[in-house]
Amino acid sequence: MATAVKMKRPDTQSIPVSFTLNGRLQEIDVEPHELLLDVVRERLGLTGAKRSCDVQVCGACTLLVDGRPVSACTTLAFEVRDRSVLTIEGLAEDGNLHPLQKSFIEHGGFQCGFCTPGMILAAKALLDENPDPSEAELKHFMHGNICRCTGYKKIIESIMAAAKAMRAQA
Repeated sequence: MATAVKMKRPDTQSIPVSFTLNGRLQEIDVEPHELLLDVVRERLGLTGAKRSCDVQVCGACTLLVDGRPVSACTTLAFEVRDRSVLTIEGLAEDGNLHPLQKSFIEHGGFQCGFCTPGMILAAKALLDENPDPSEAELKHFMHGNICRCTGYKKIIESIMAAAKAMRAQA
């Protein structure tokens, strides 16, 4: 009778990662398979980004990496080394809400709020790139962010109003 050979799984080695999170330098050891969403939510305590689909479809986990929206549910944490990451918690400055945050409140751009952080961060990336998008451009850019509560009308109104307010401030 043959004896079973036990294959010892090699111990995973953590990877030291340094990145800027909401303007502050973070130095953390991550596992090679560890997702950015898990590091931000569970290890760093910033719970604005949500886990939902785990396949880059819904946008609930959207974070900005170097100003571009990424799905944190499929981004490995080590991929953000030496980069800048922005979460919804880092959007307000000196206790003042960002114009997008204010506009979502003023125009009712949220219902349950689950998708709101991802919507706001994706919209910020768009407005940083194109401060005066048409409604069609906005809809095209935001197609990767799903809201299960609304018909998107209030979300679109909120983003367009924020764009106008941001242009007036510039």
